[in-house]
Amino acid sequence: MSKSTGTTYDLVIFGATSFVGQILTQYLFESYGITGEVRWAIAGRSESKLSSLKSDLGTGAAELPVIIADATDDKALTSMCEQTRVVISTVGPYALYGEPLVKACVETGTDYCDLTGEVQWIRRMVERYEDQAKKSGARIVHCCGFDSIPSDMGVYFLQQQSEKTFGETCQDVRMRVKVAKGGLSGGTVASMINIAKEAAADPKLRKELANPFSICPPEHRSKVRQPSLKGAEFDKTFNAWLAPFVMGAINTRIVHRSNAMQNARYGKEFTYDEAMMTGRGTKGRLAAYGITAGLAGFFTASAIKPTRWLVEKFVPQPGEGPTPEDQKAGFYDIRFVGRTQDGKTMITKVTGDADPGYGSTSKMLGEAGMCLAFDIPAEQPGGFWTPASALSDKLLERLTSKAGLTFEVLETR
Repeated sequence: MSKSTGTTYDLVIFGATSFVGQILTQYLFESYGITGEVRWAIAGRSESKLSSLKSDLGTGAAELPVIIADATDDKALTSMCEQTRVVISTVGPYALYGEPLVKACVETGTDYCDLTGEVQWIRRMVERYEDQAKKSGARIVHCCGFDSIPSDMGVYFLQQQSEKTFGETCQDVRMRVKVAKGGLSGGTVASMINIAKEAAADPKLRKELANPFSICPPEHRSKVRQPSLKGAEFDKTFNAWLAPFVMGAINTRIVHRSNAMQNARYGKEFTYDEAMMTGRGTKGRLAAYGITAGLAGFFTASAIKPTRWLVEKFVPQPGEGPTPEDQKAGFYDIRFVGRTQDGKTMITKVTGDADPGYGSTSKMLGEAGMCLAFDIPAEQPGGFWTPASALSDKLLERLTSKAGLTFEVLETR
């Protein structure tokens, strides 16, 4: 059972003064206000920064409740969790700062969502706290931003449509990013650098990061080799060159966990991979090789101490990111091609109407939190879920009606 409704707040944004936290706060303020049916508050360690954030929101924000809590203060985190039904966390890198809050949520039976893309940290949290979350009723849902909602809910939508059209799910699904316009924030870069740093120091972790089922229950494995694009490749389905997609390492793991949490709804031998389209002809081919080399160079430089400082010097710092104008000008268009065991094919599309990492992520994260607070049954068990397995159709409705996403079937054959 989830926490009762006898709490002060429906949801609390922890880390409200972070780059994404500020965008998320603005979104909830504009979408739901502070005197309506949604009872919410902002939280963080700096009272002065939280007050400044309220001032920036404009008229009517003075009454927005504030909770003071530091990511390392267990007592303050527990107190915050006891006041709310749901916590939305934007405080990363989560591998460095996220565990105390997850622990507090699990202990108090408080639902939780975040926007982490750190698969090694998710695995640690599942191993340490899943049994306790099941007992307390806390529903923990990681990866509720651009990684991994478009991928996770995109596959969920495709499989739902495949069942309706073909009477069965697709055994193989490939996701291709057709276009994604947007910038990186310092927080995202810091998380990527930390993953590279951890992997360089731990051979066991490097092996784990290569395992597509690393966050699935031990009994959920496939004997079929999972596809994994390592370099430039031509895709005949979309007639375009492909390069590795930097978010694929986390998205594929979340999709496989969603399959596991839905009792292998997509099939026990389900295969899935992700890549980004770089175009056609020589230009597309060169772009694919260029992106492949660039990603390899970034992670190699981030893993080695003598060159890590150089990377950190020239990338955005925590708290920095795209301007509001750039966020609104951003967008993305993602394609999925699914094939059933007997060769039937379905192609679908997912689009977002803002910068993927920030403008769109803030809306997705906010609606995931709202979905946890208001839409899923109180009797849904506690534990570590995924967006598709925990929030499913209710989240699809919120994403399309409020968060600027579209889900569309393009072709069946």
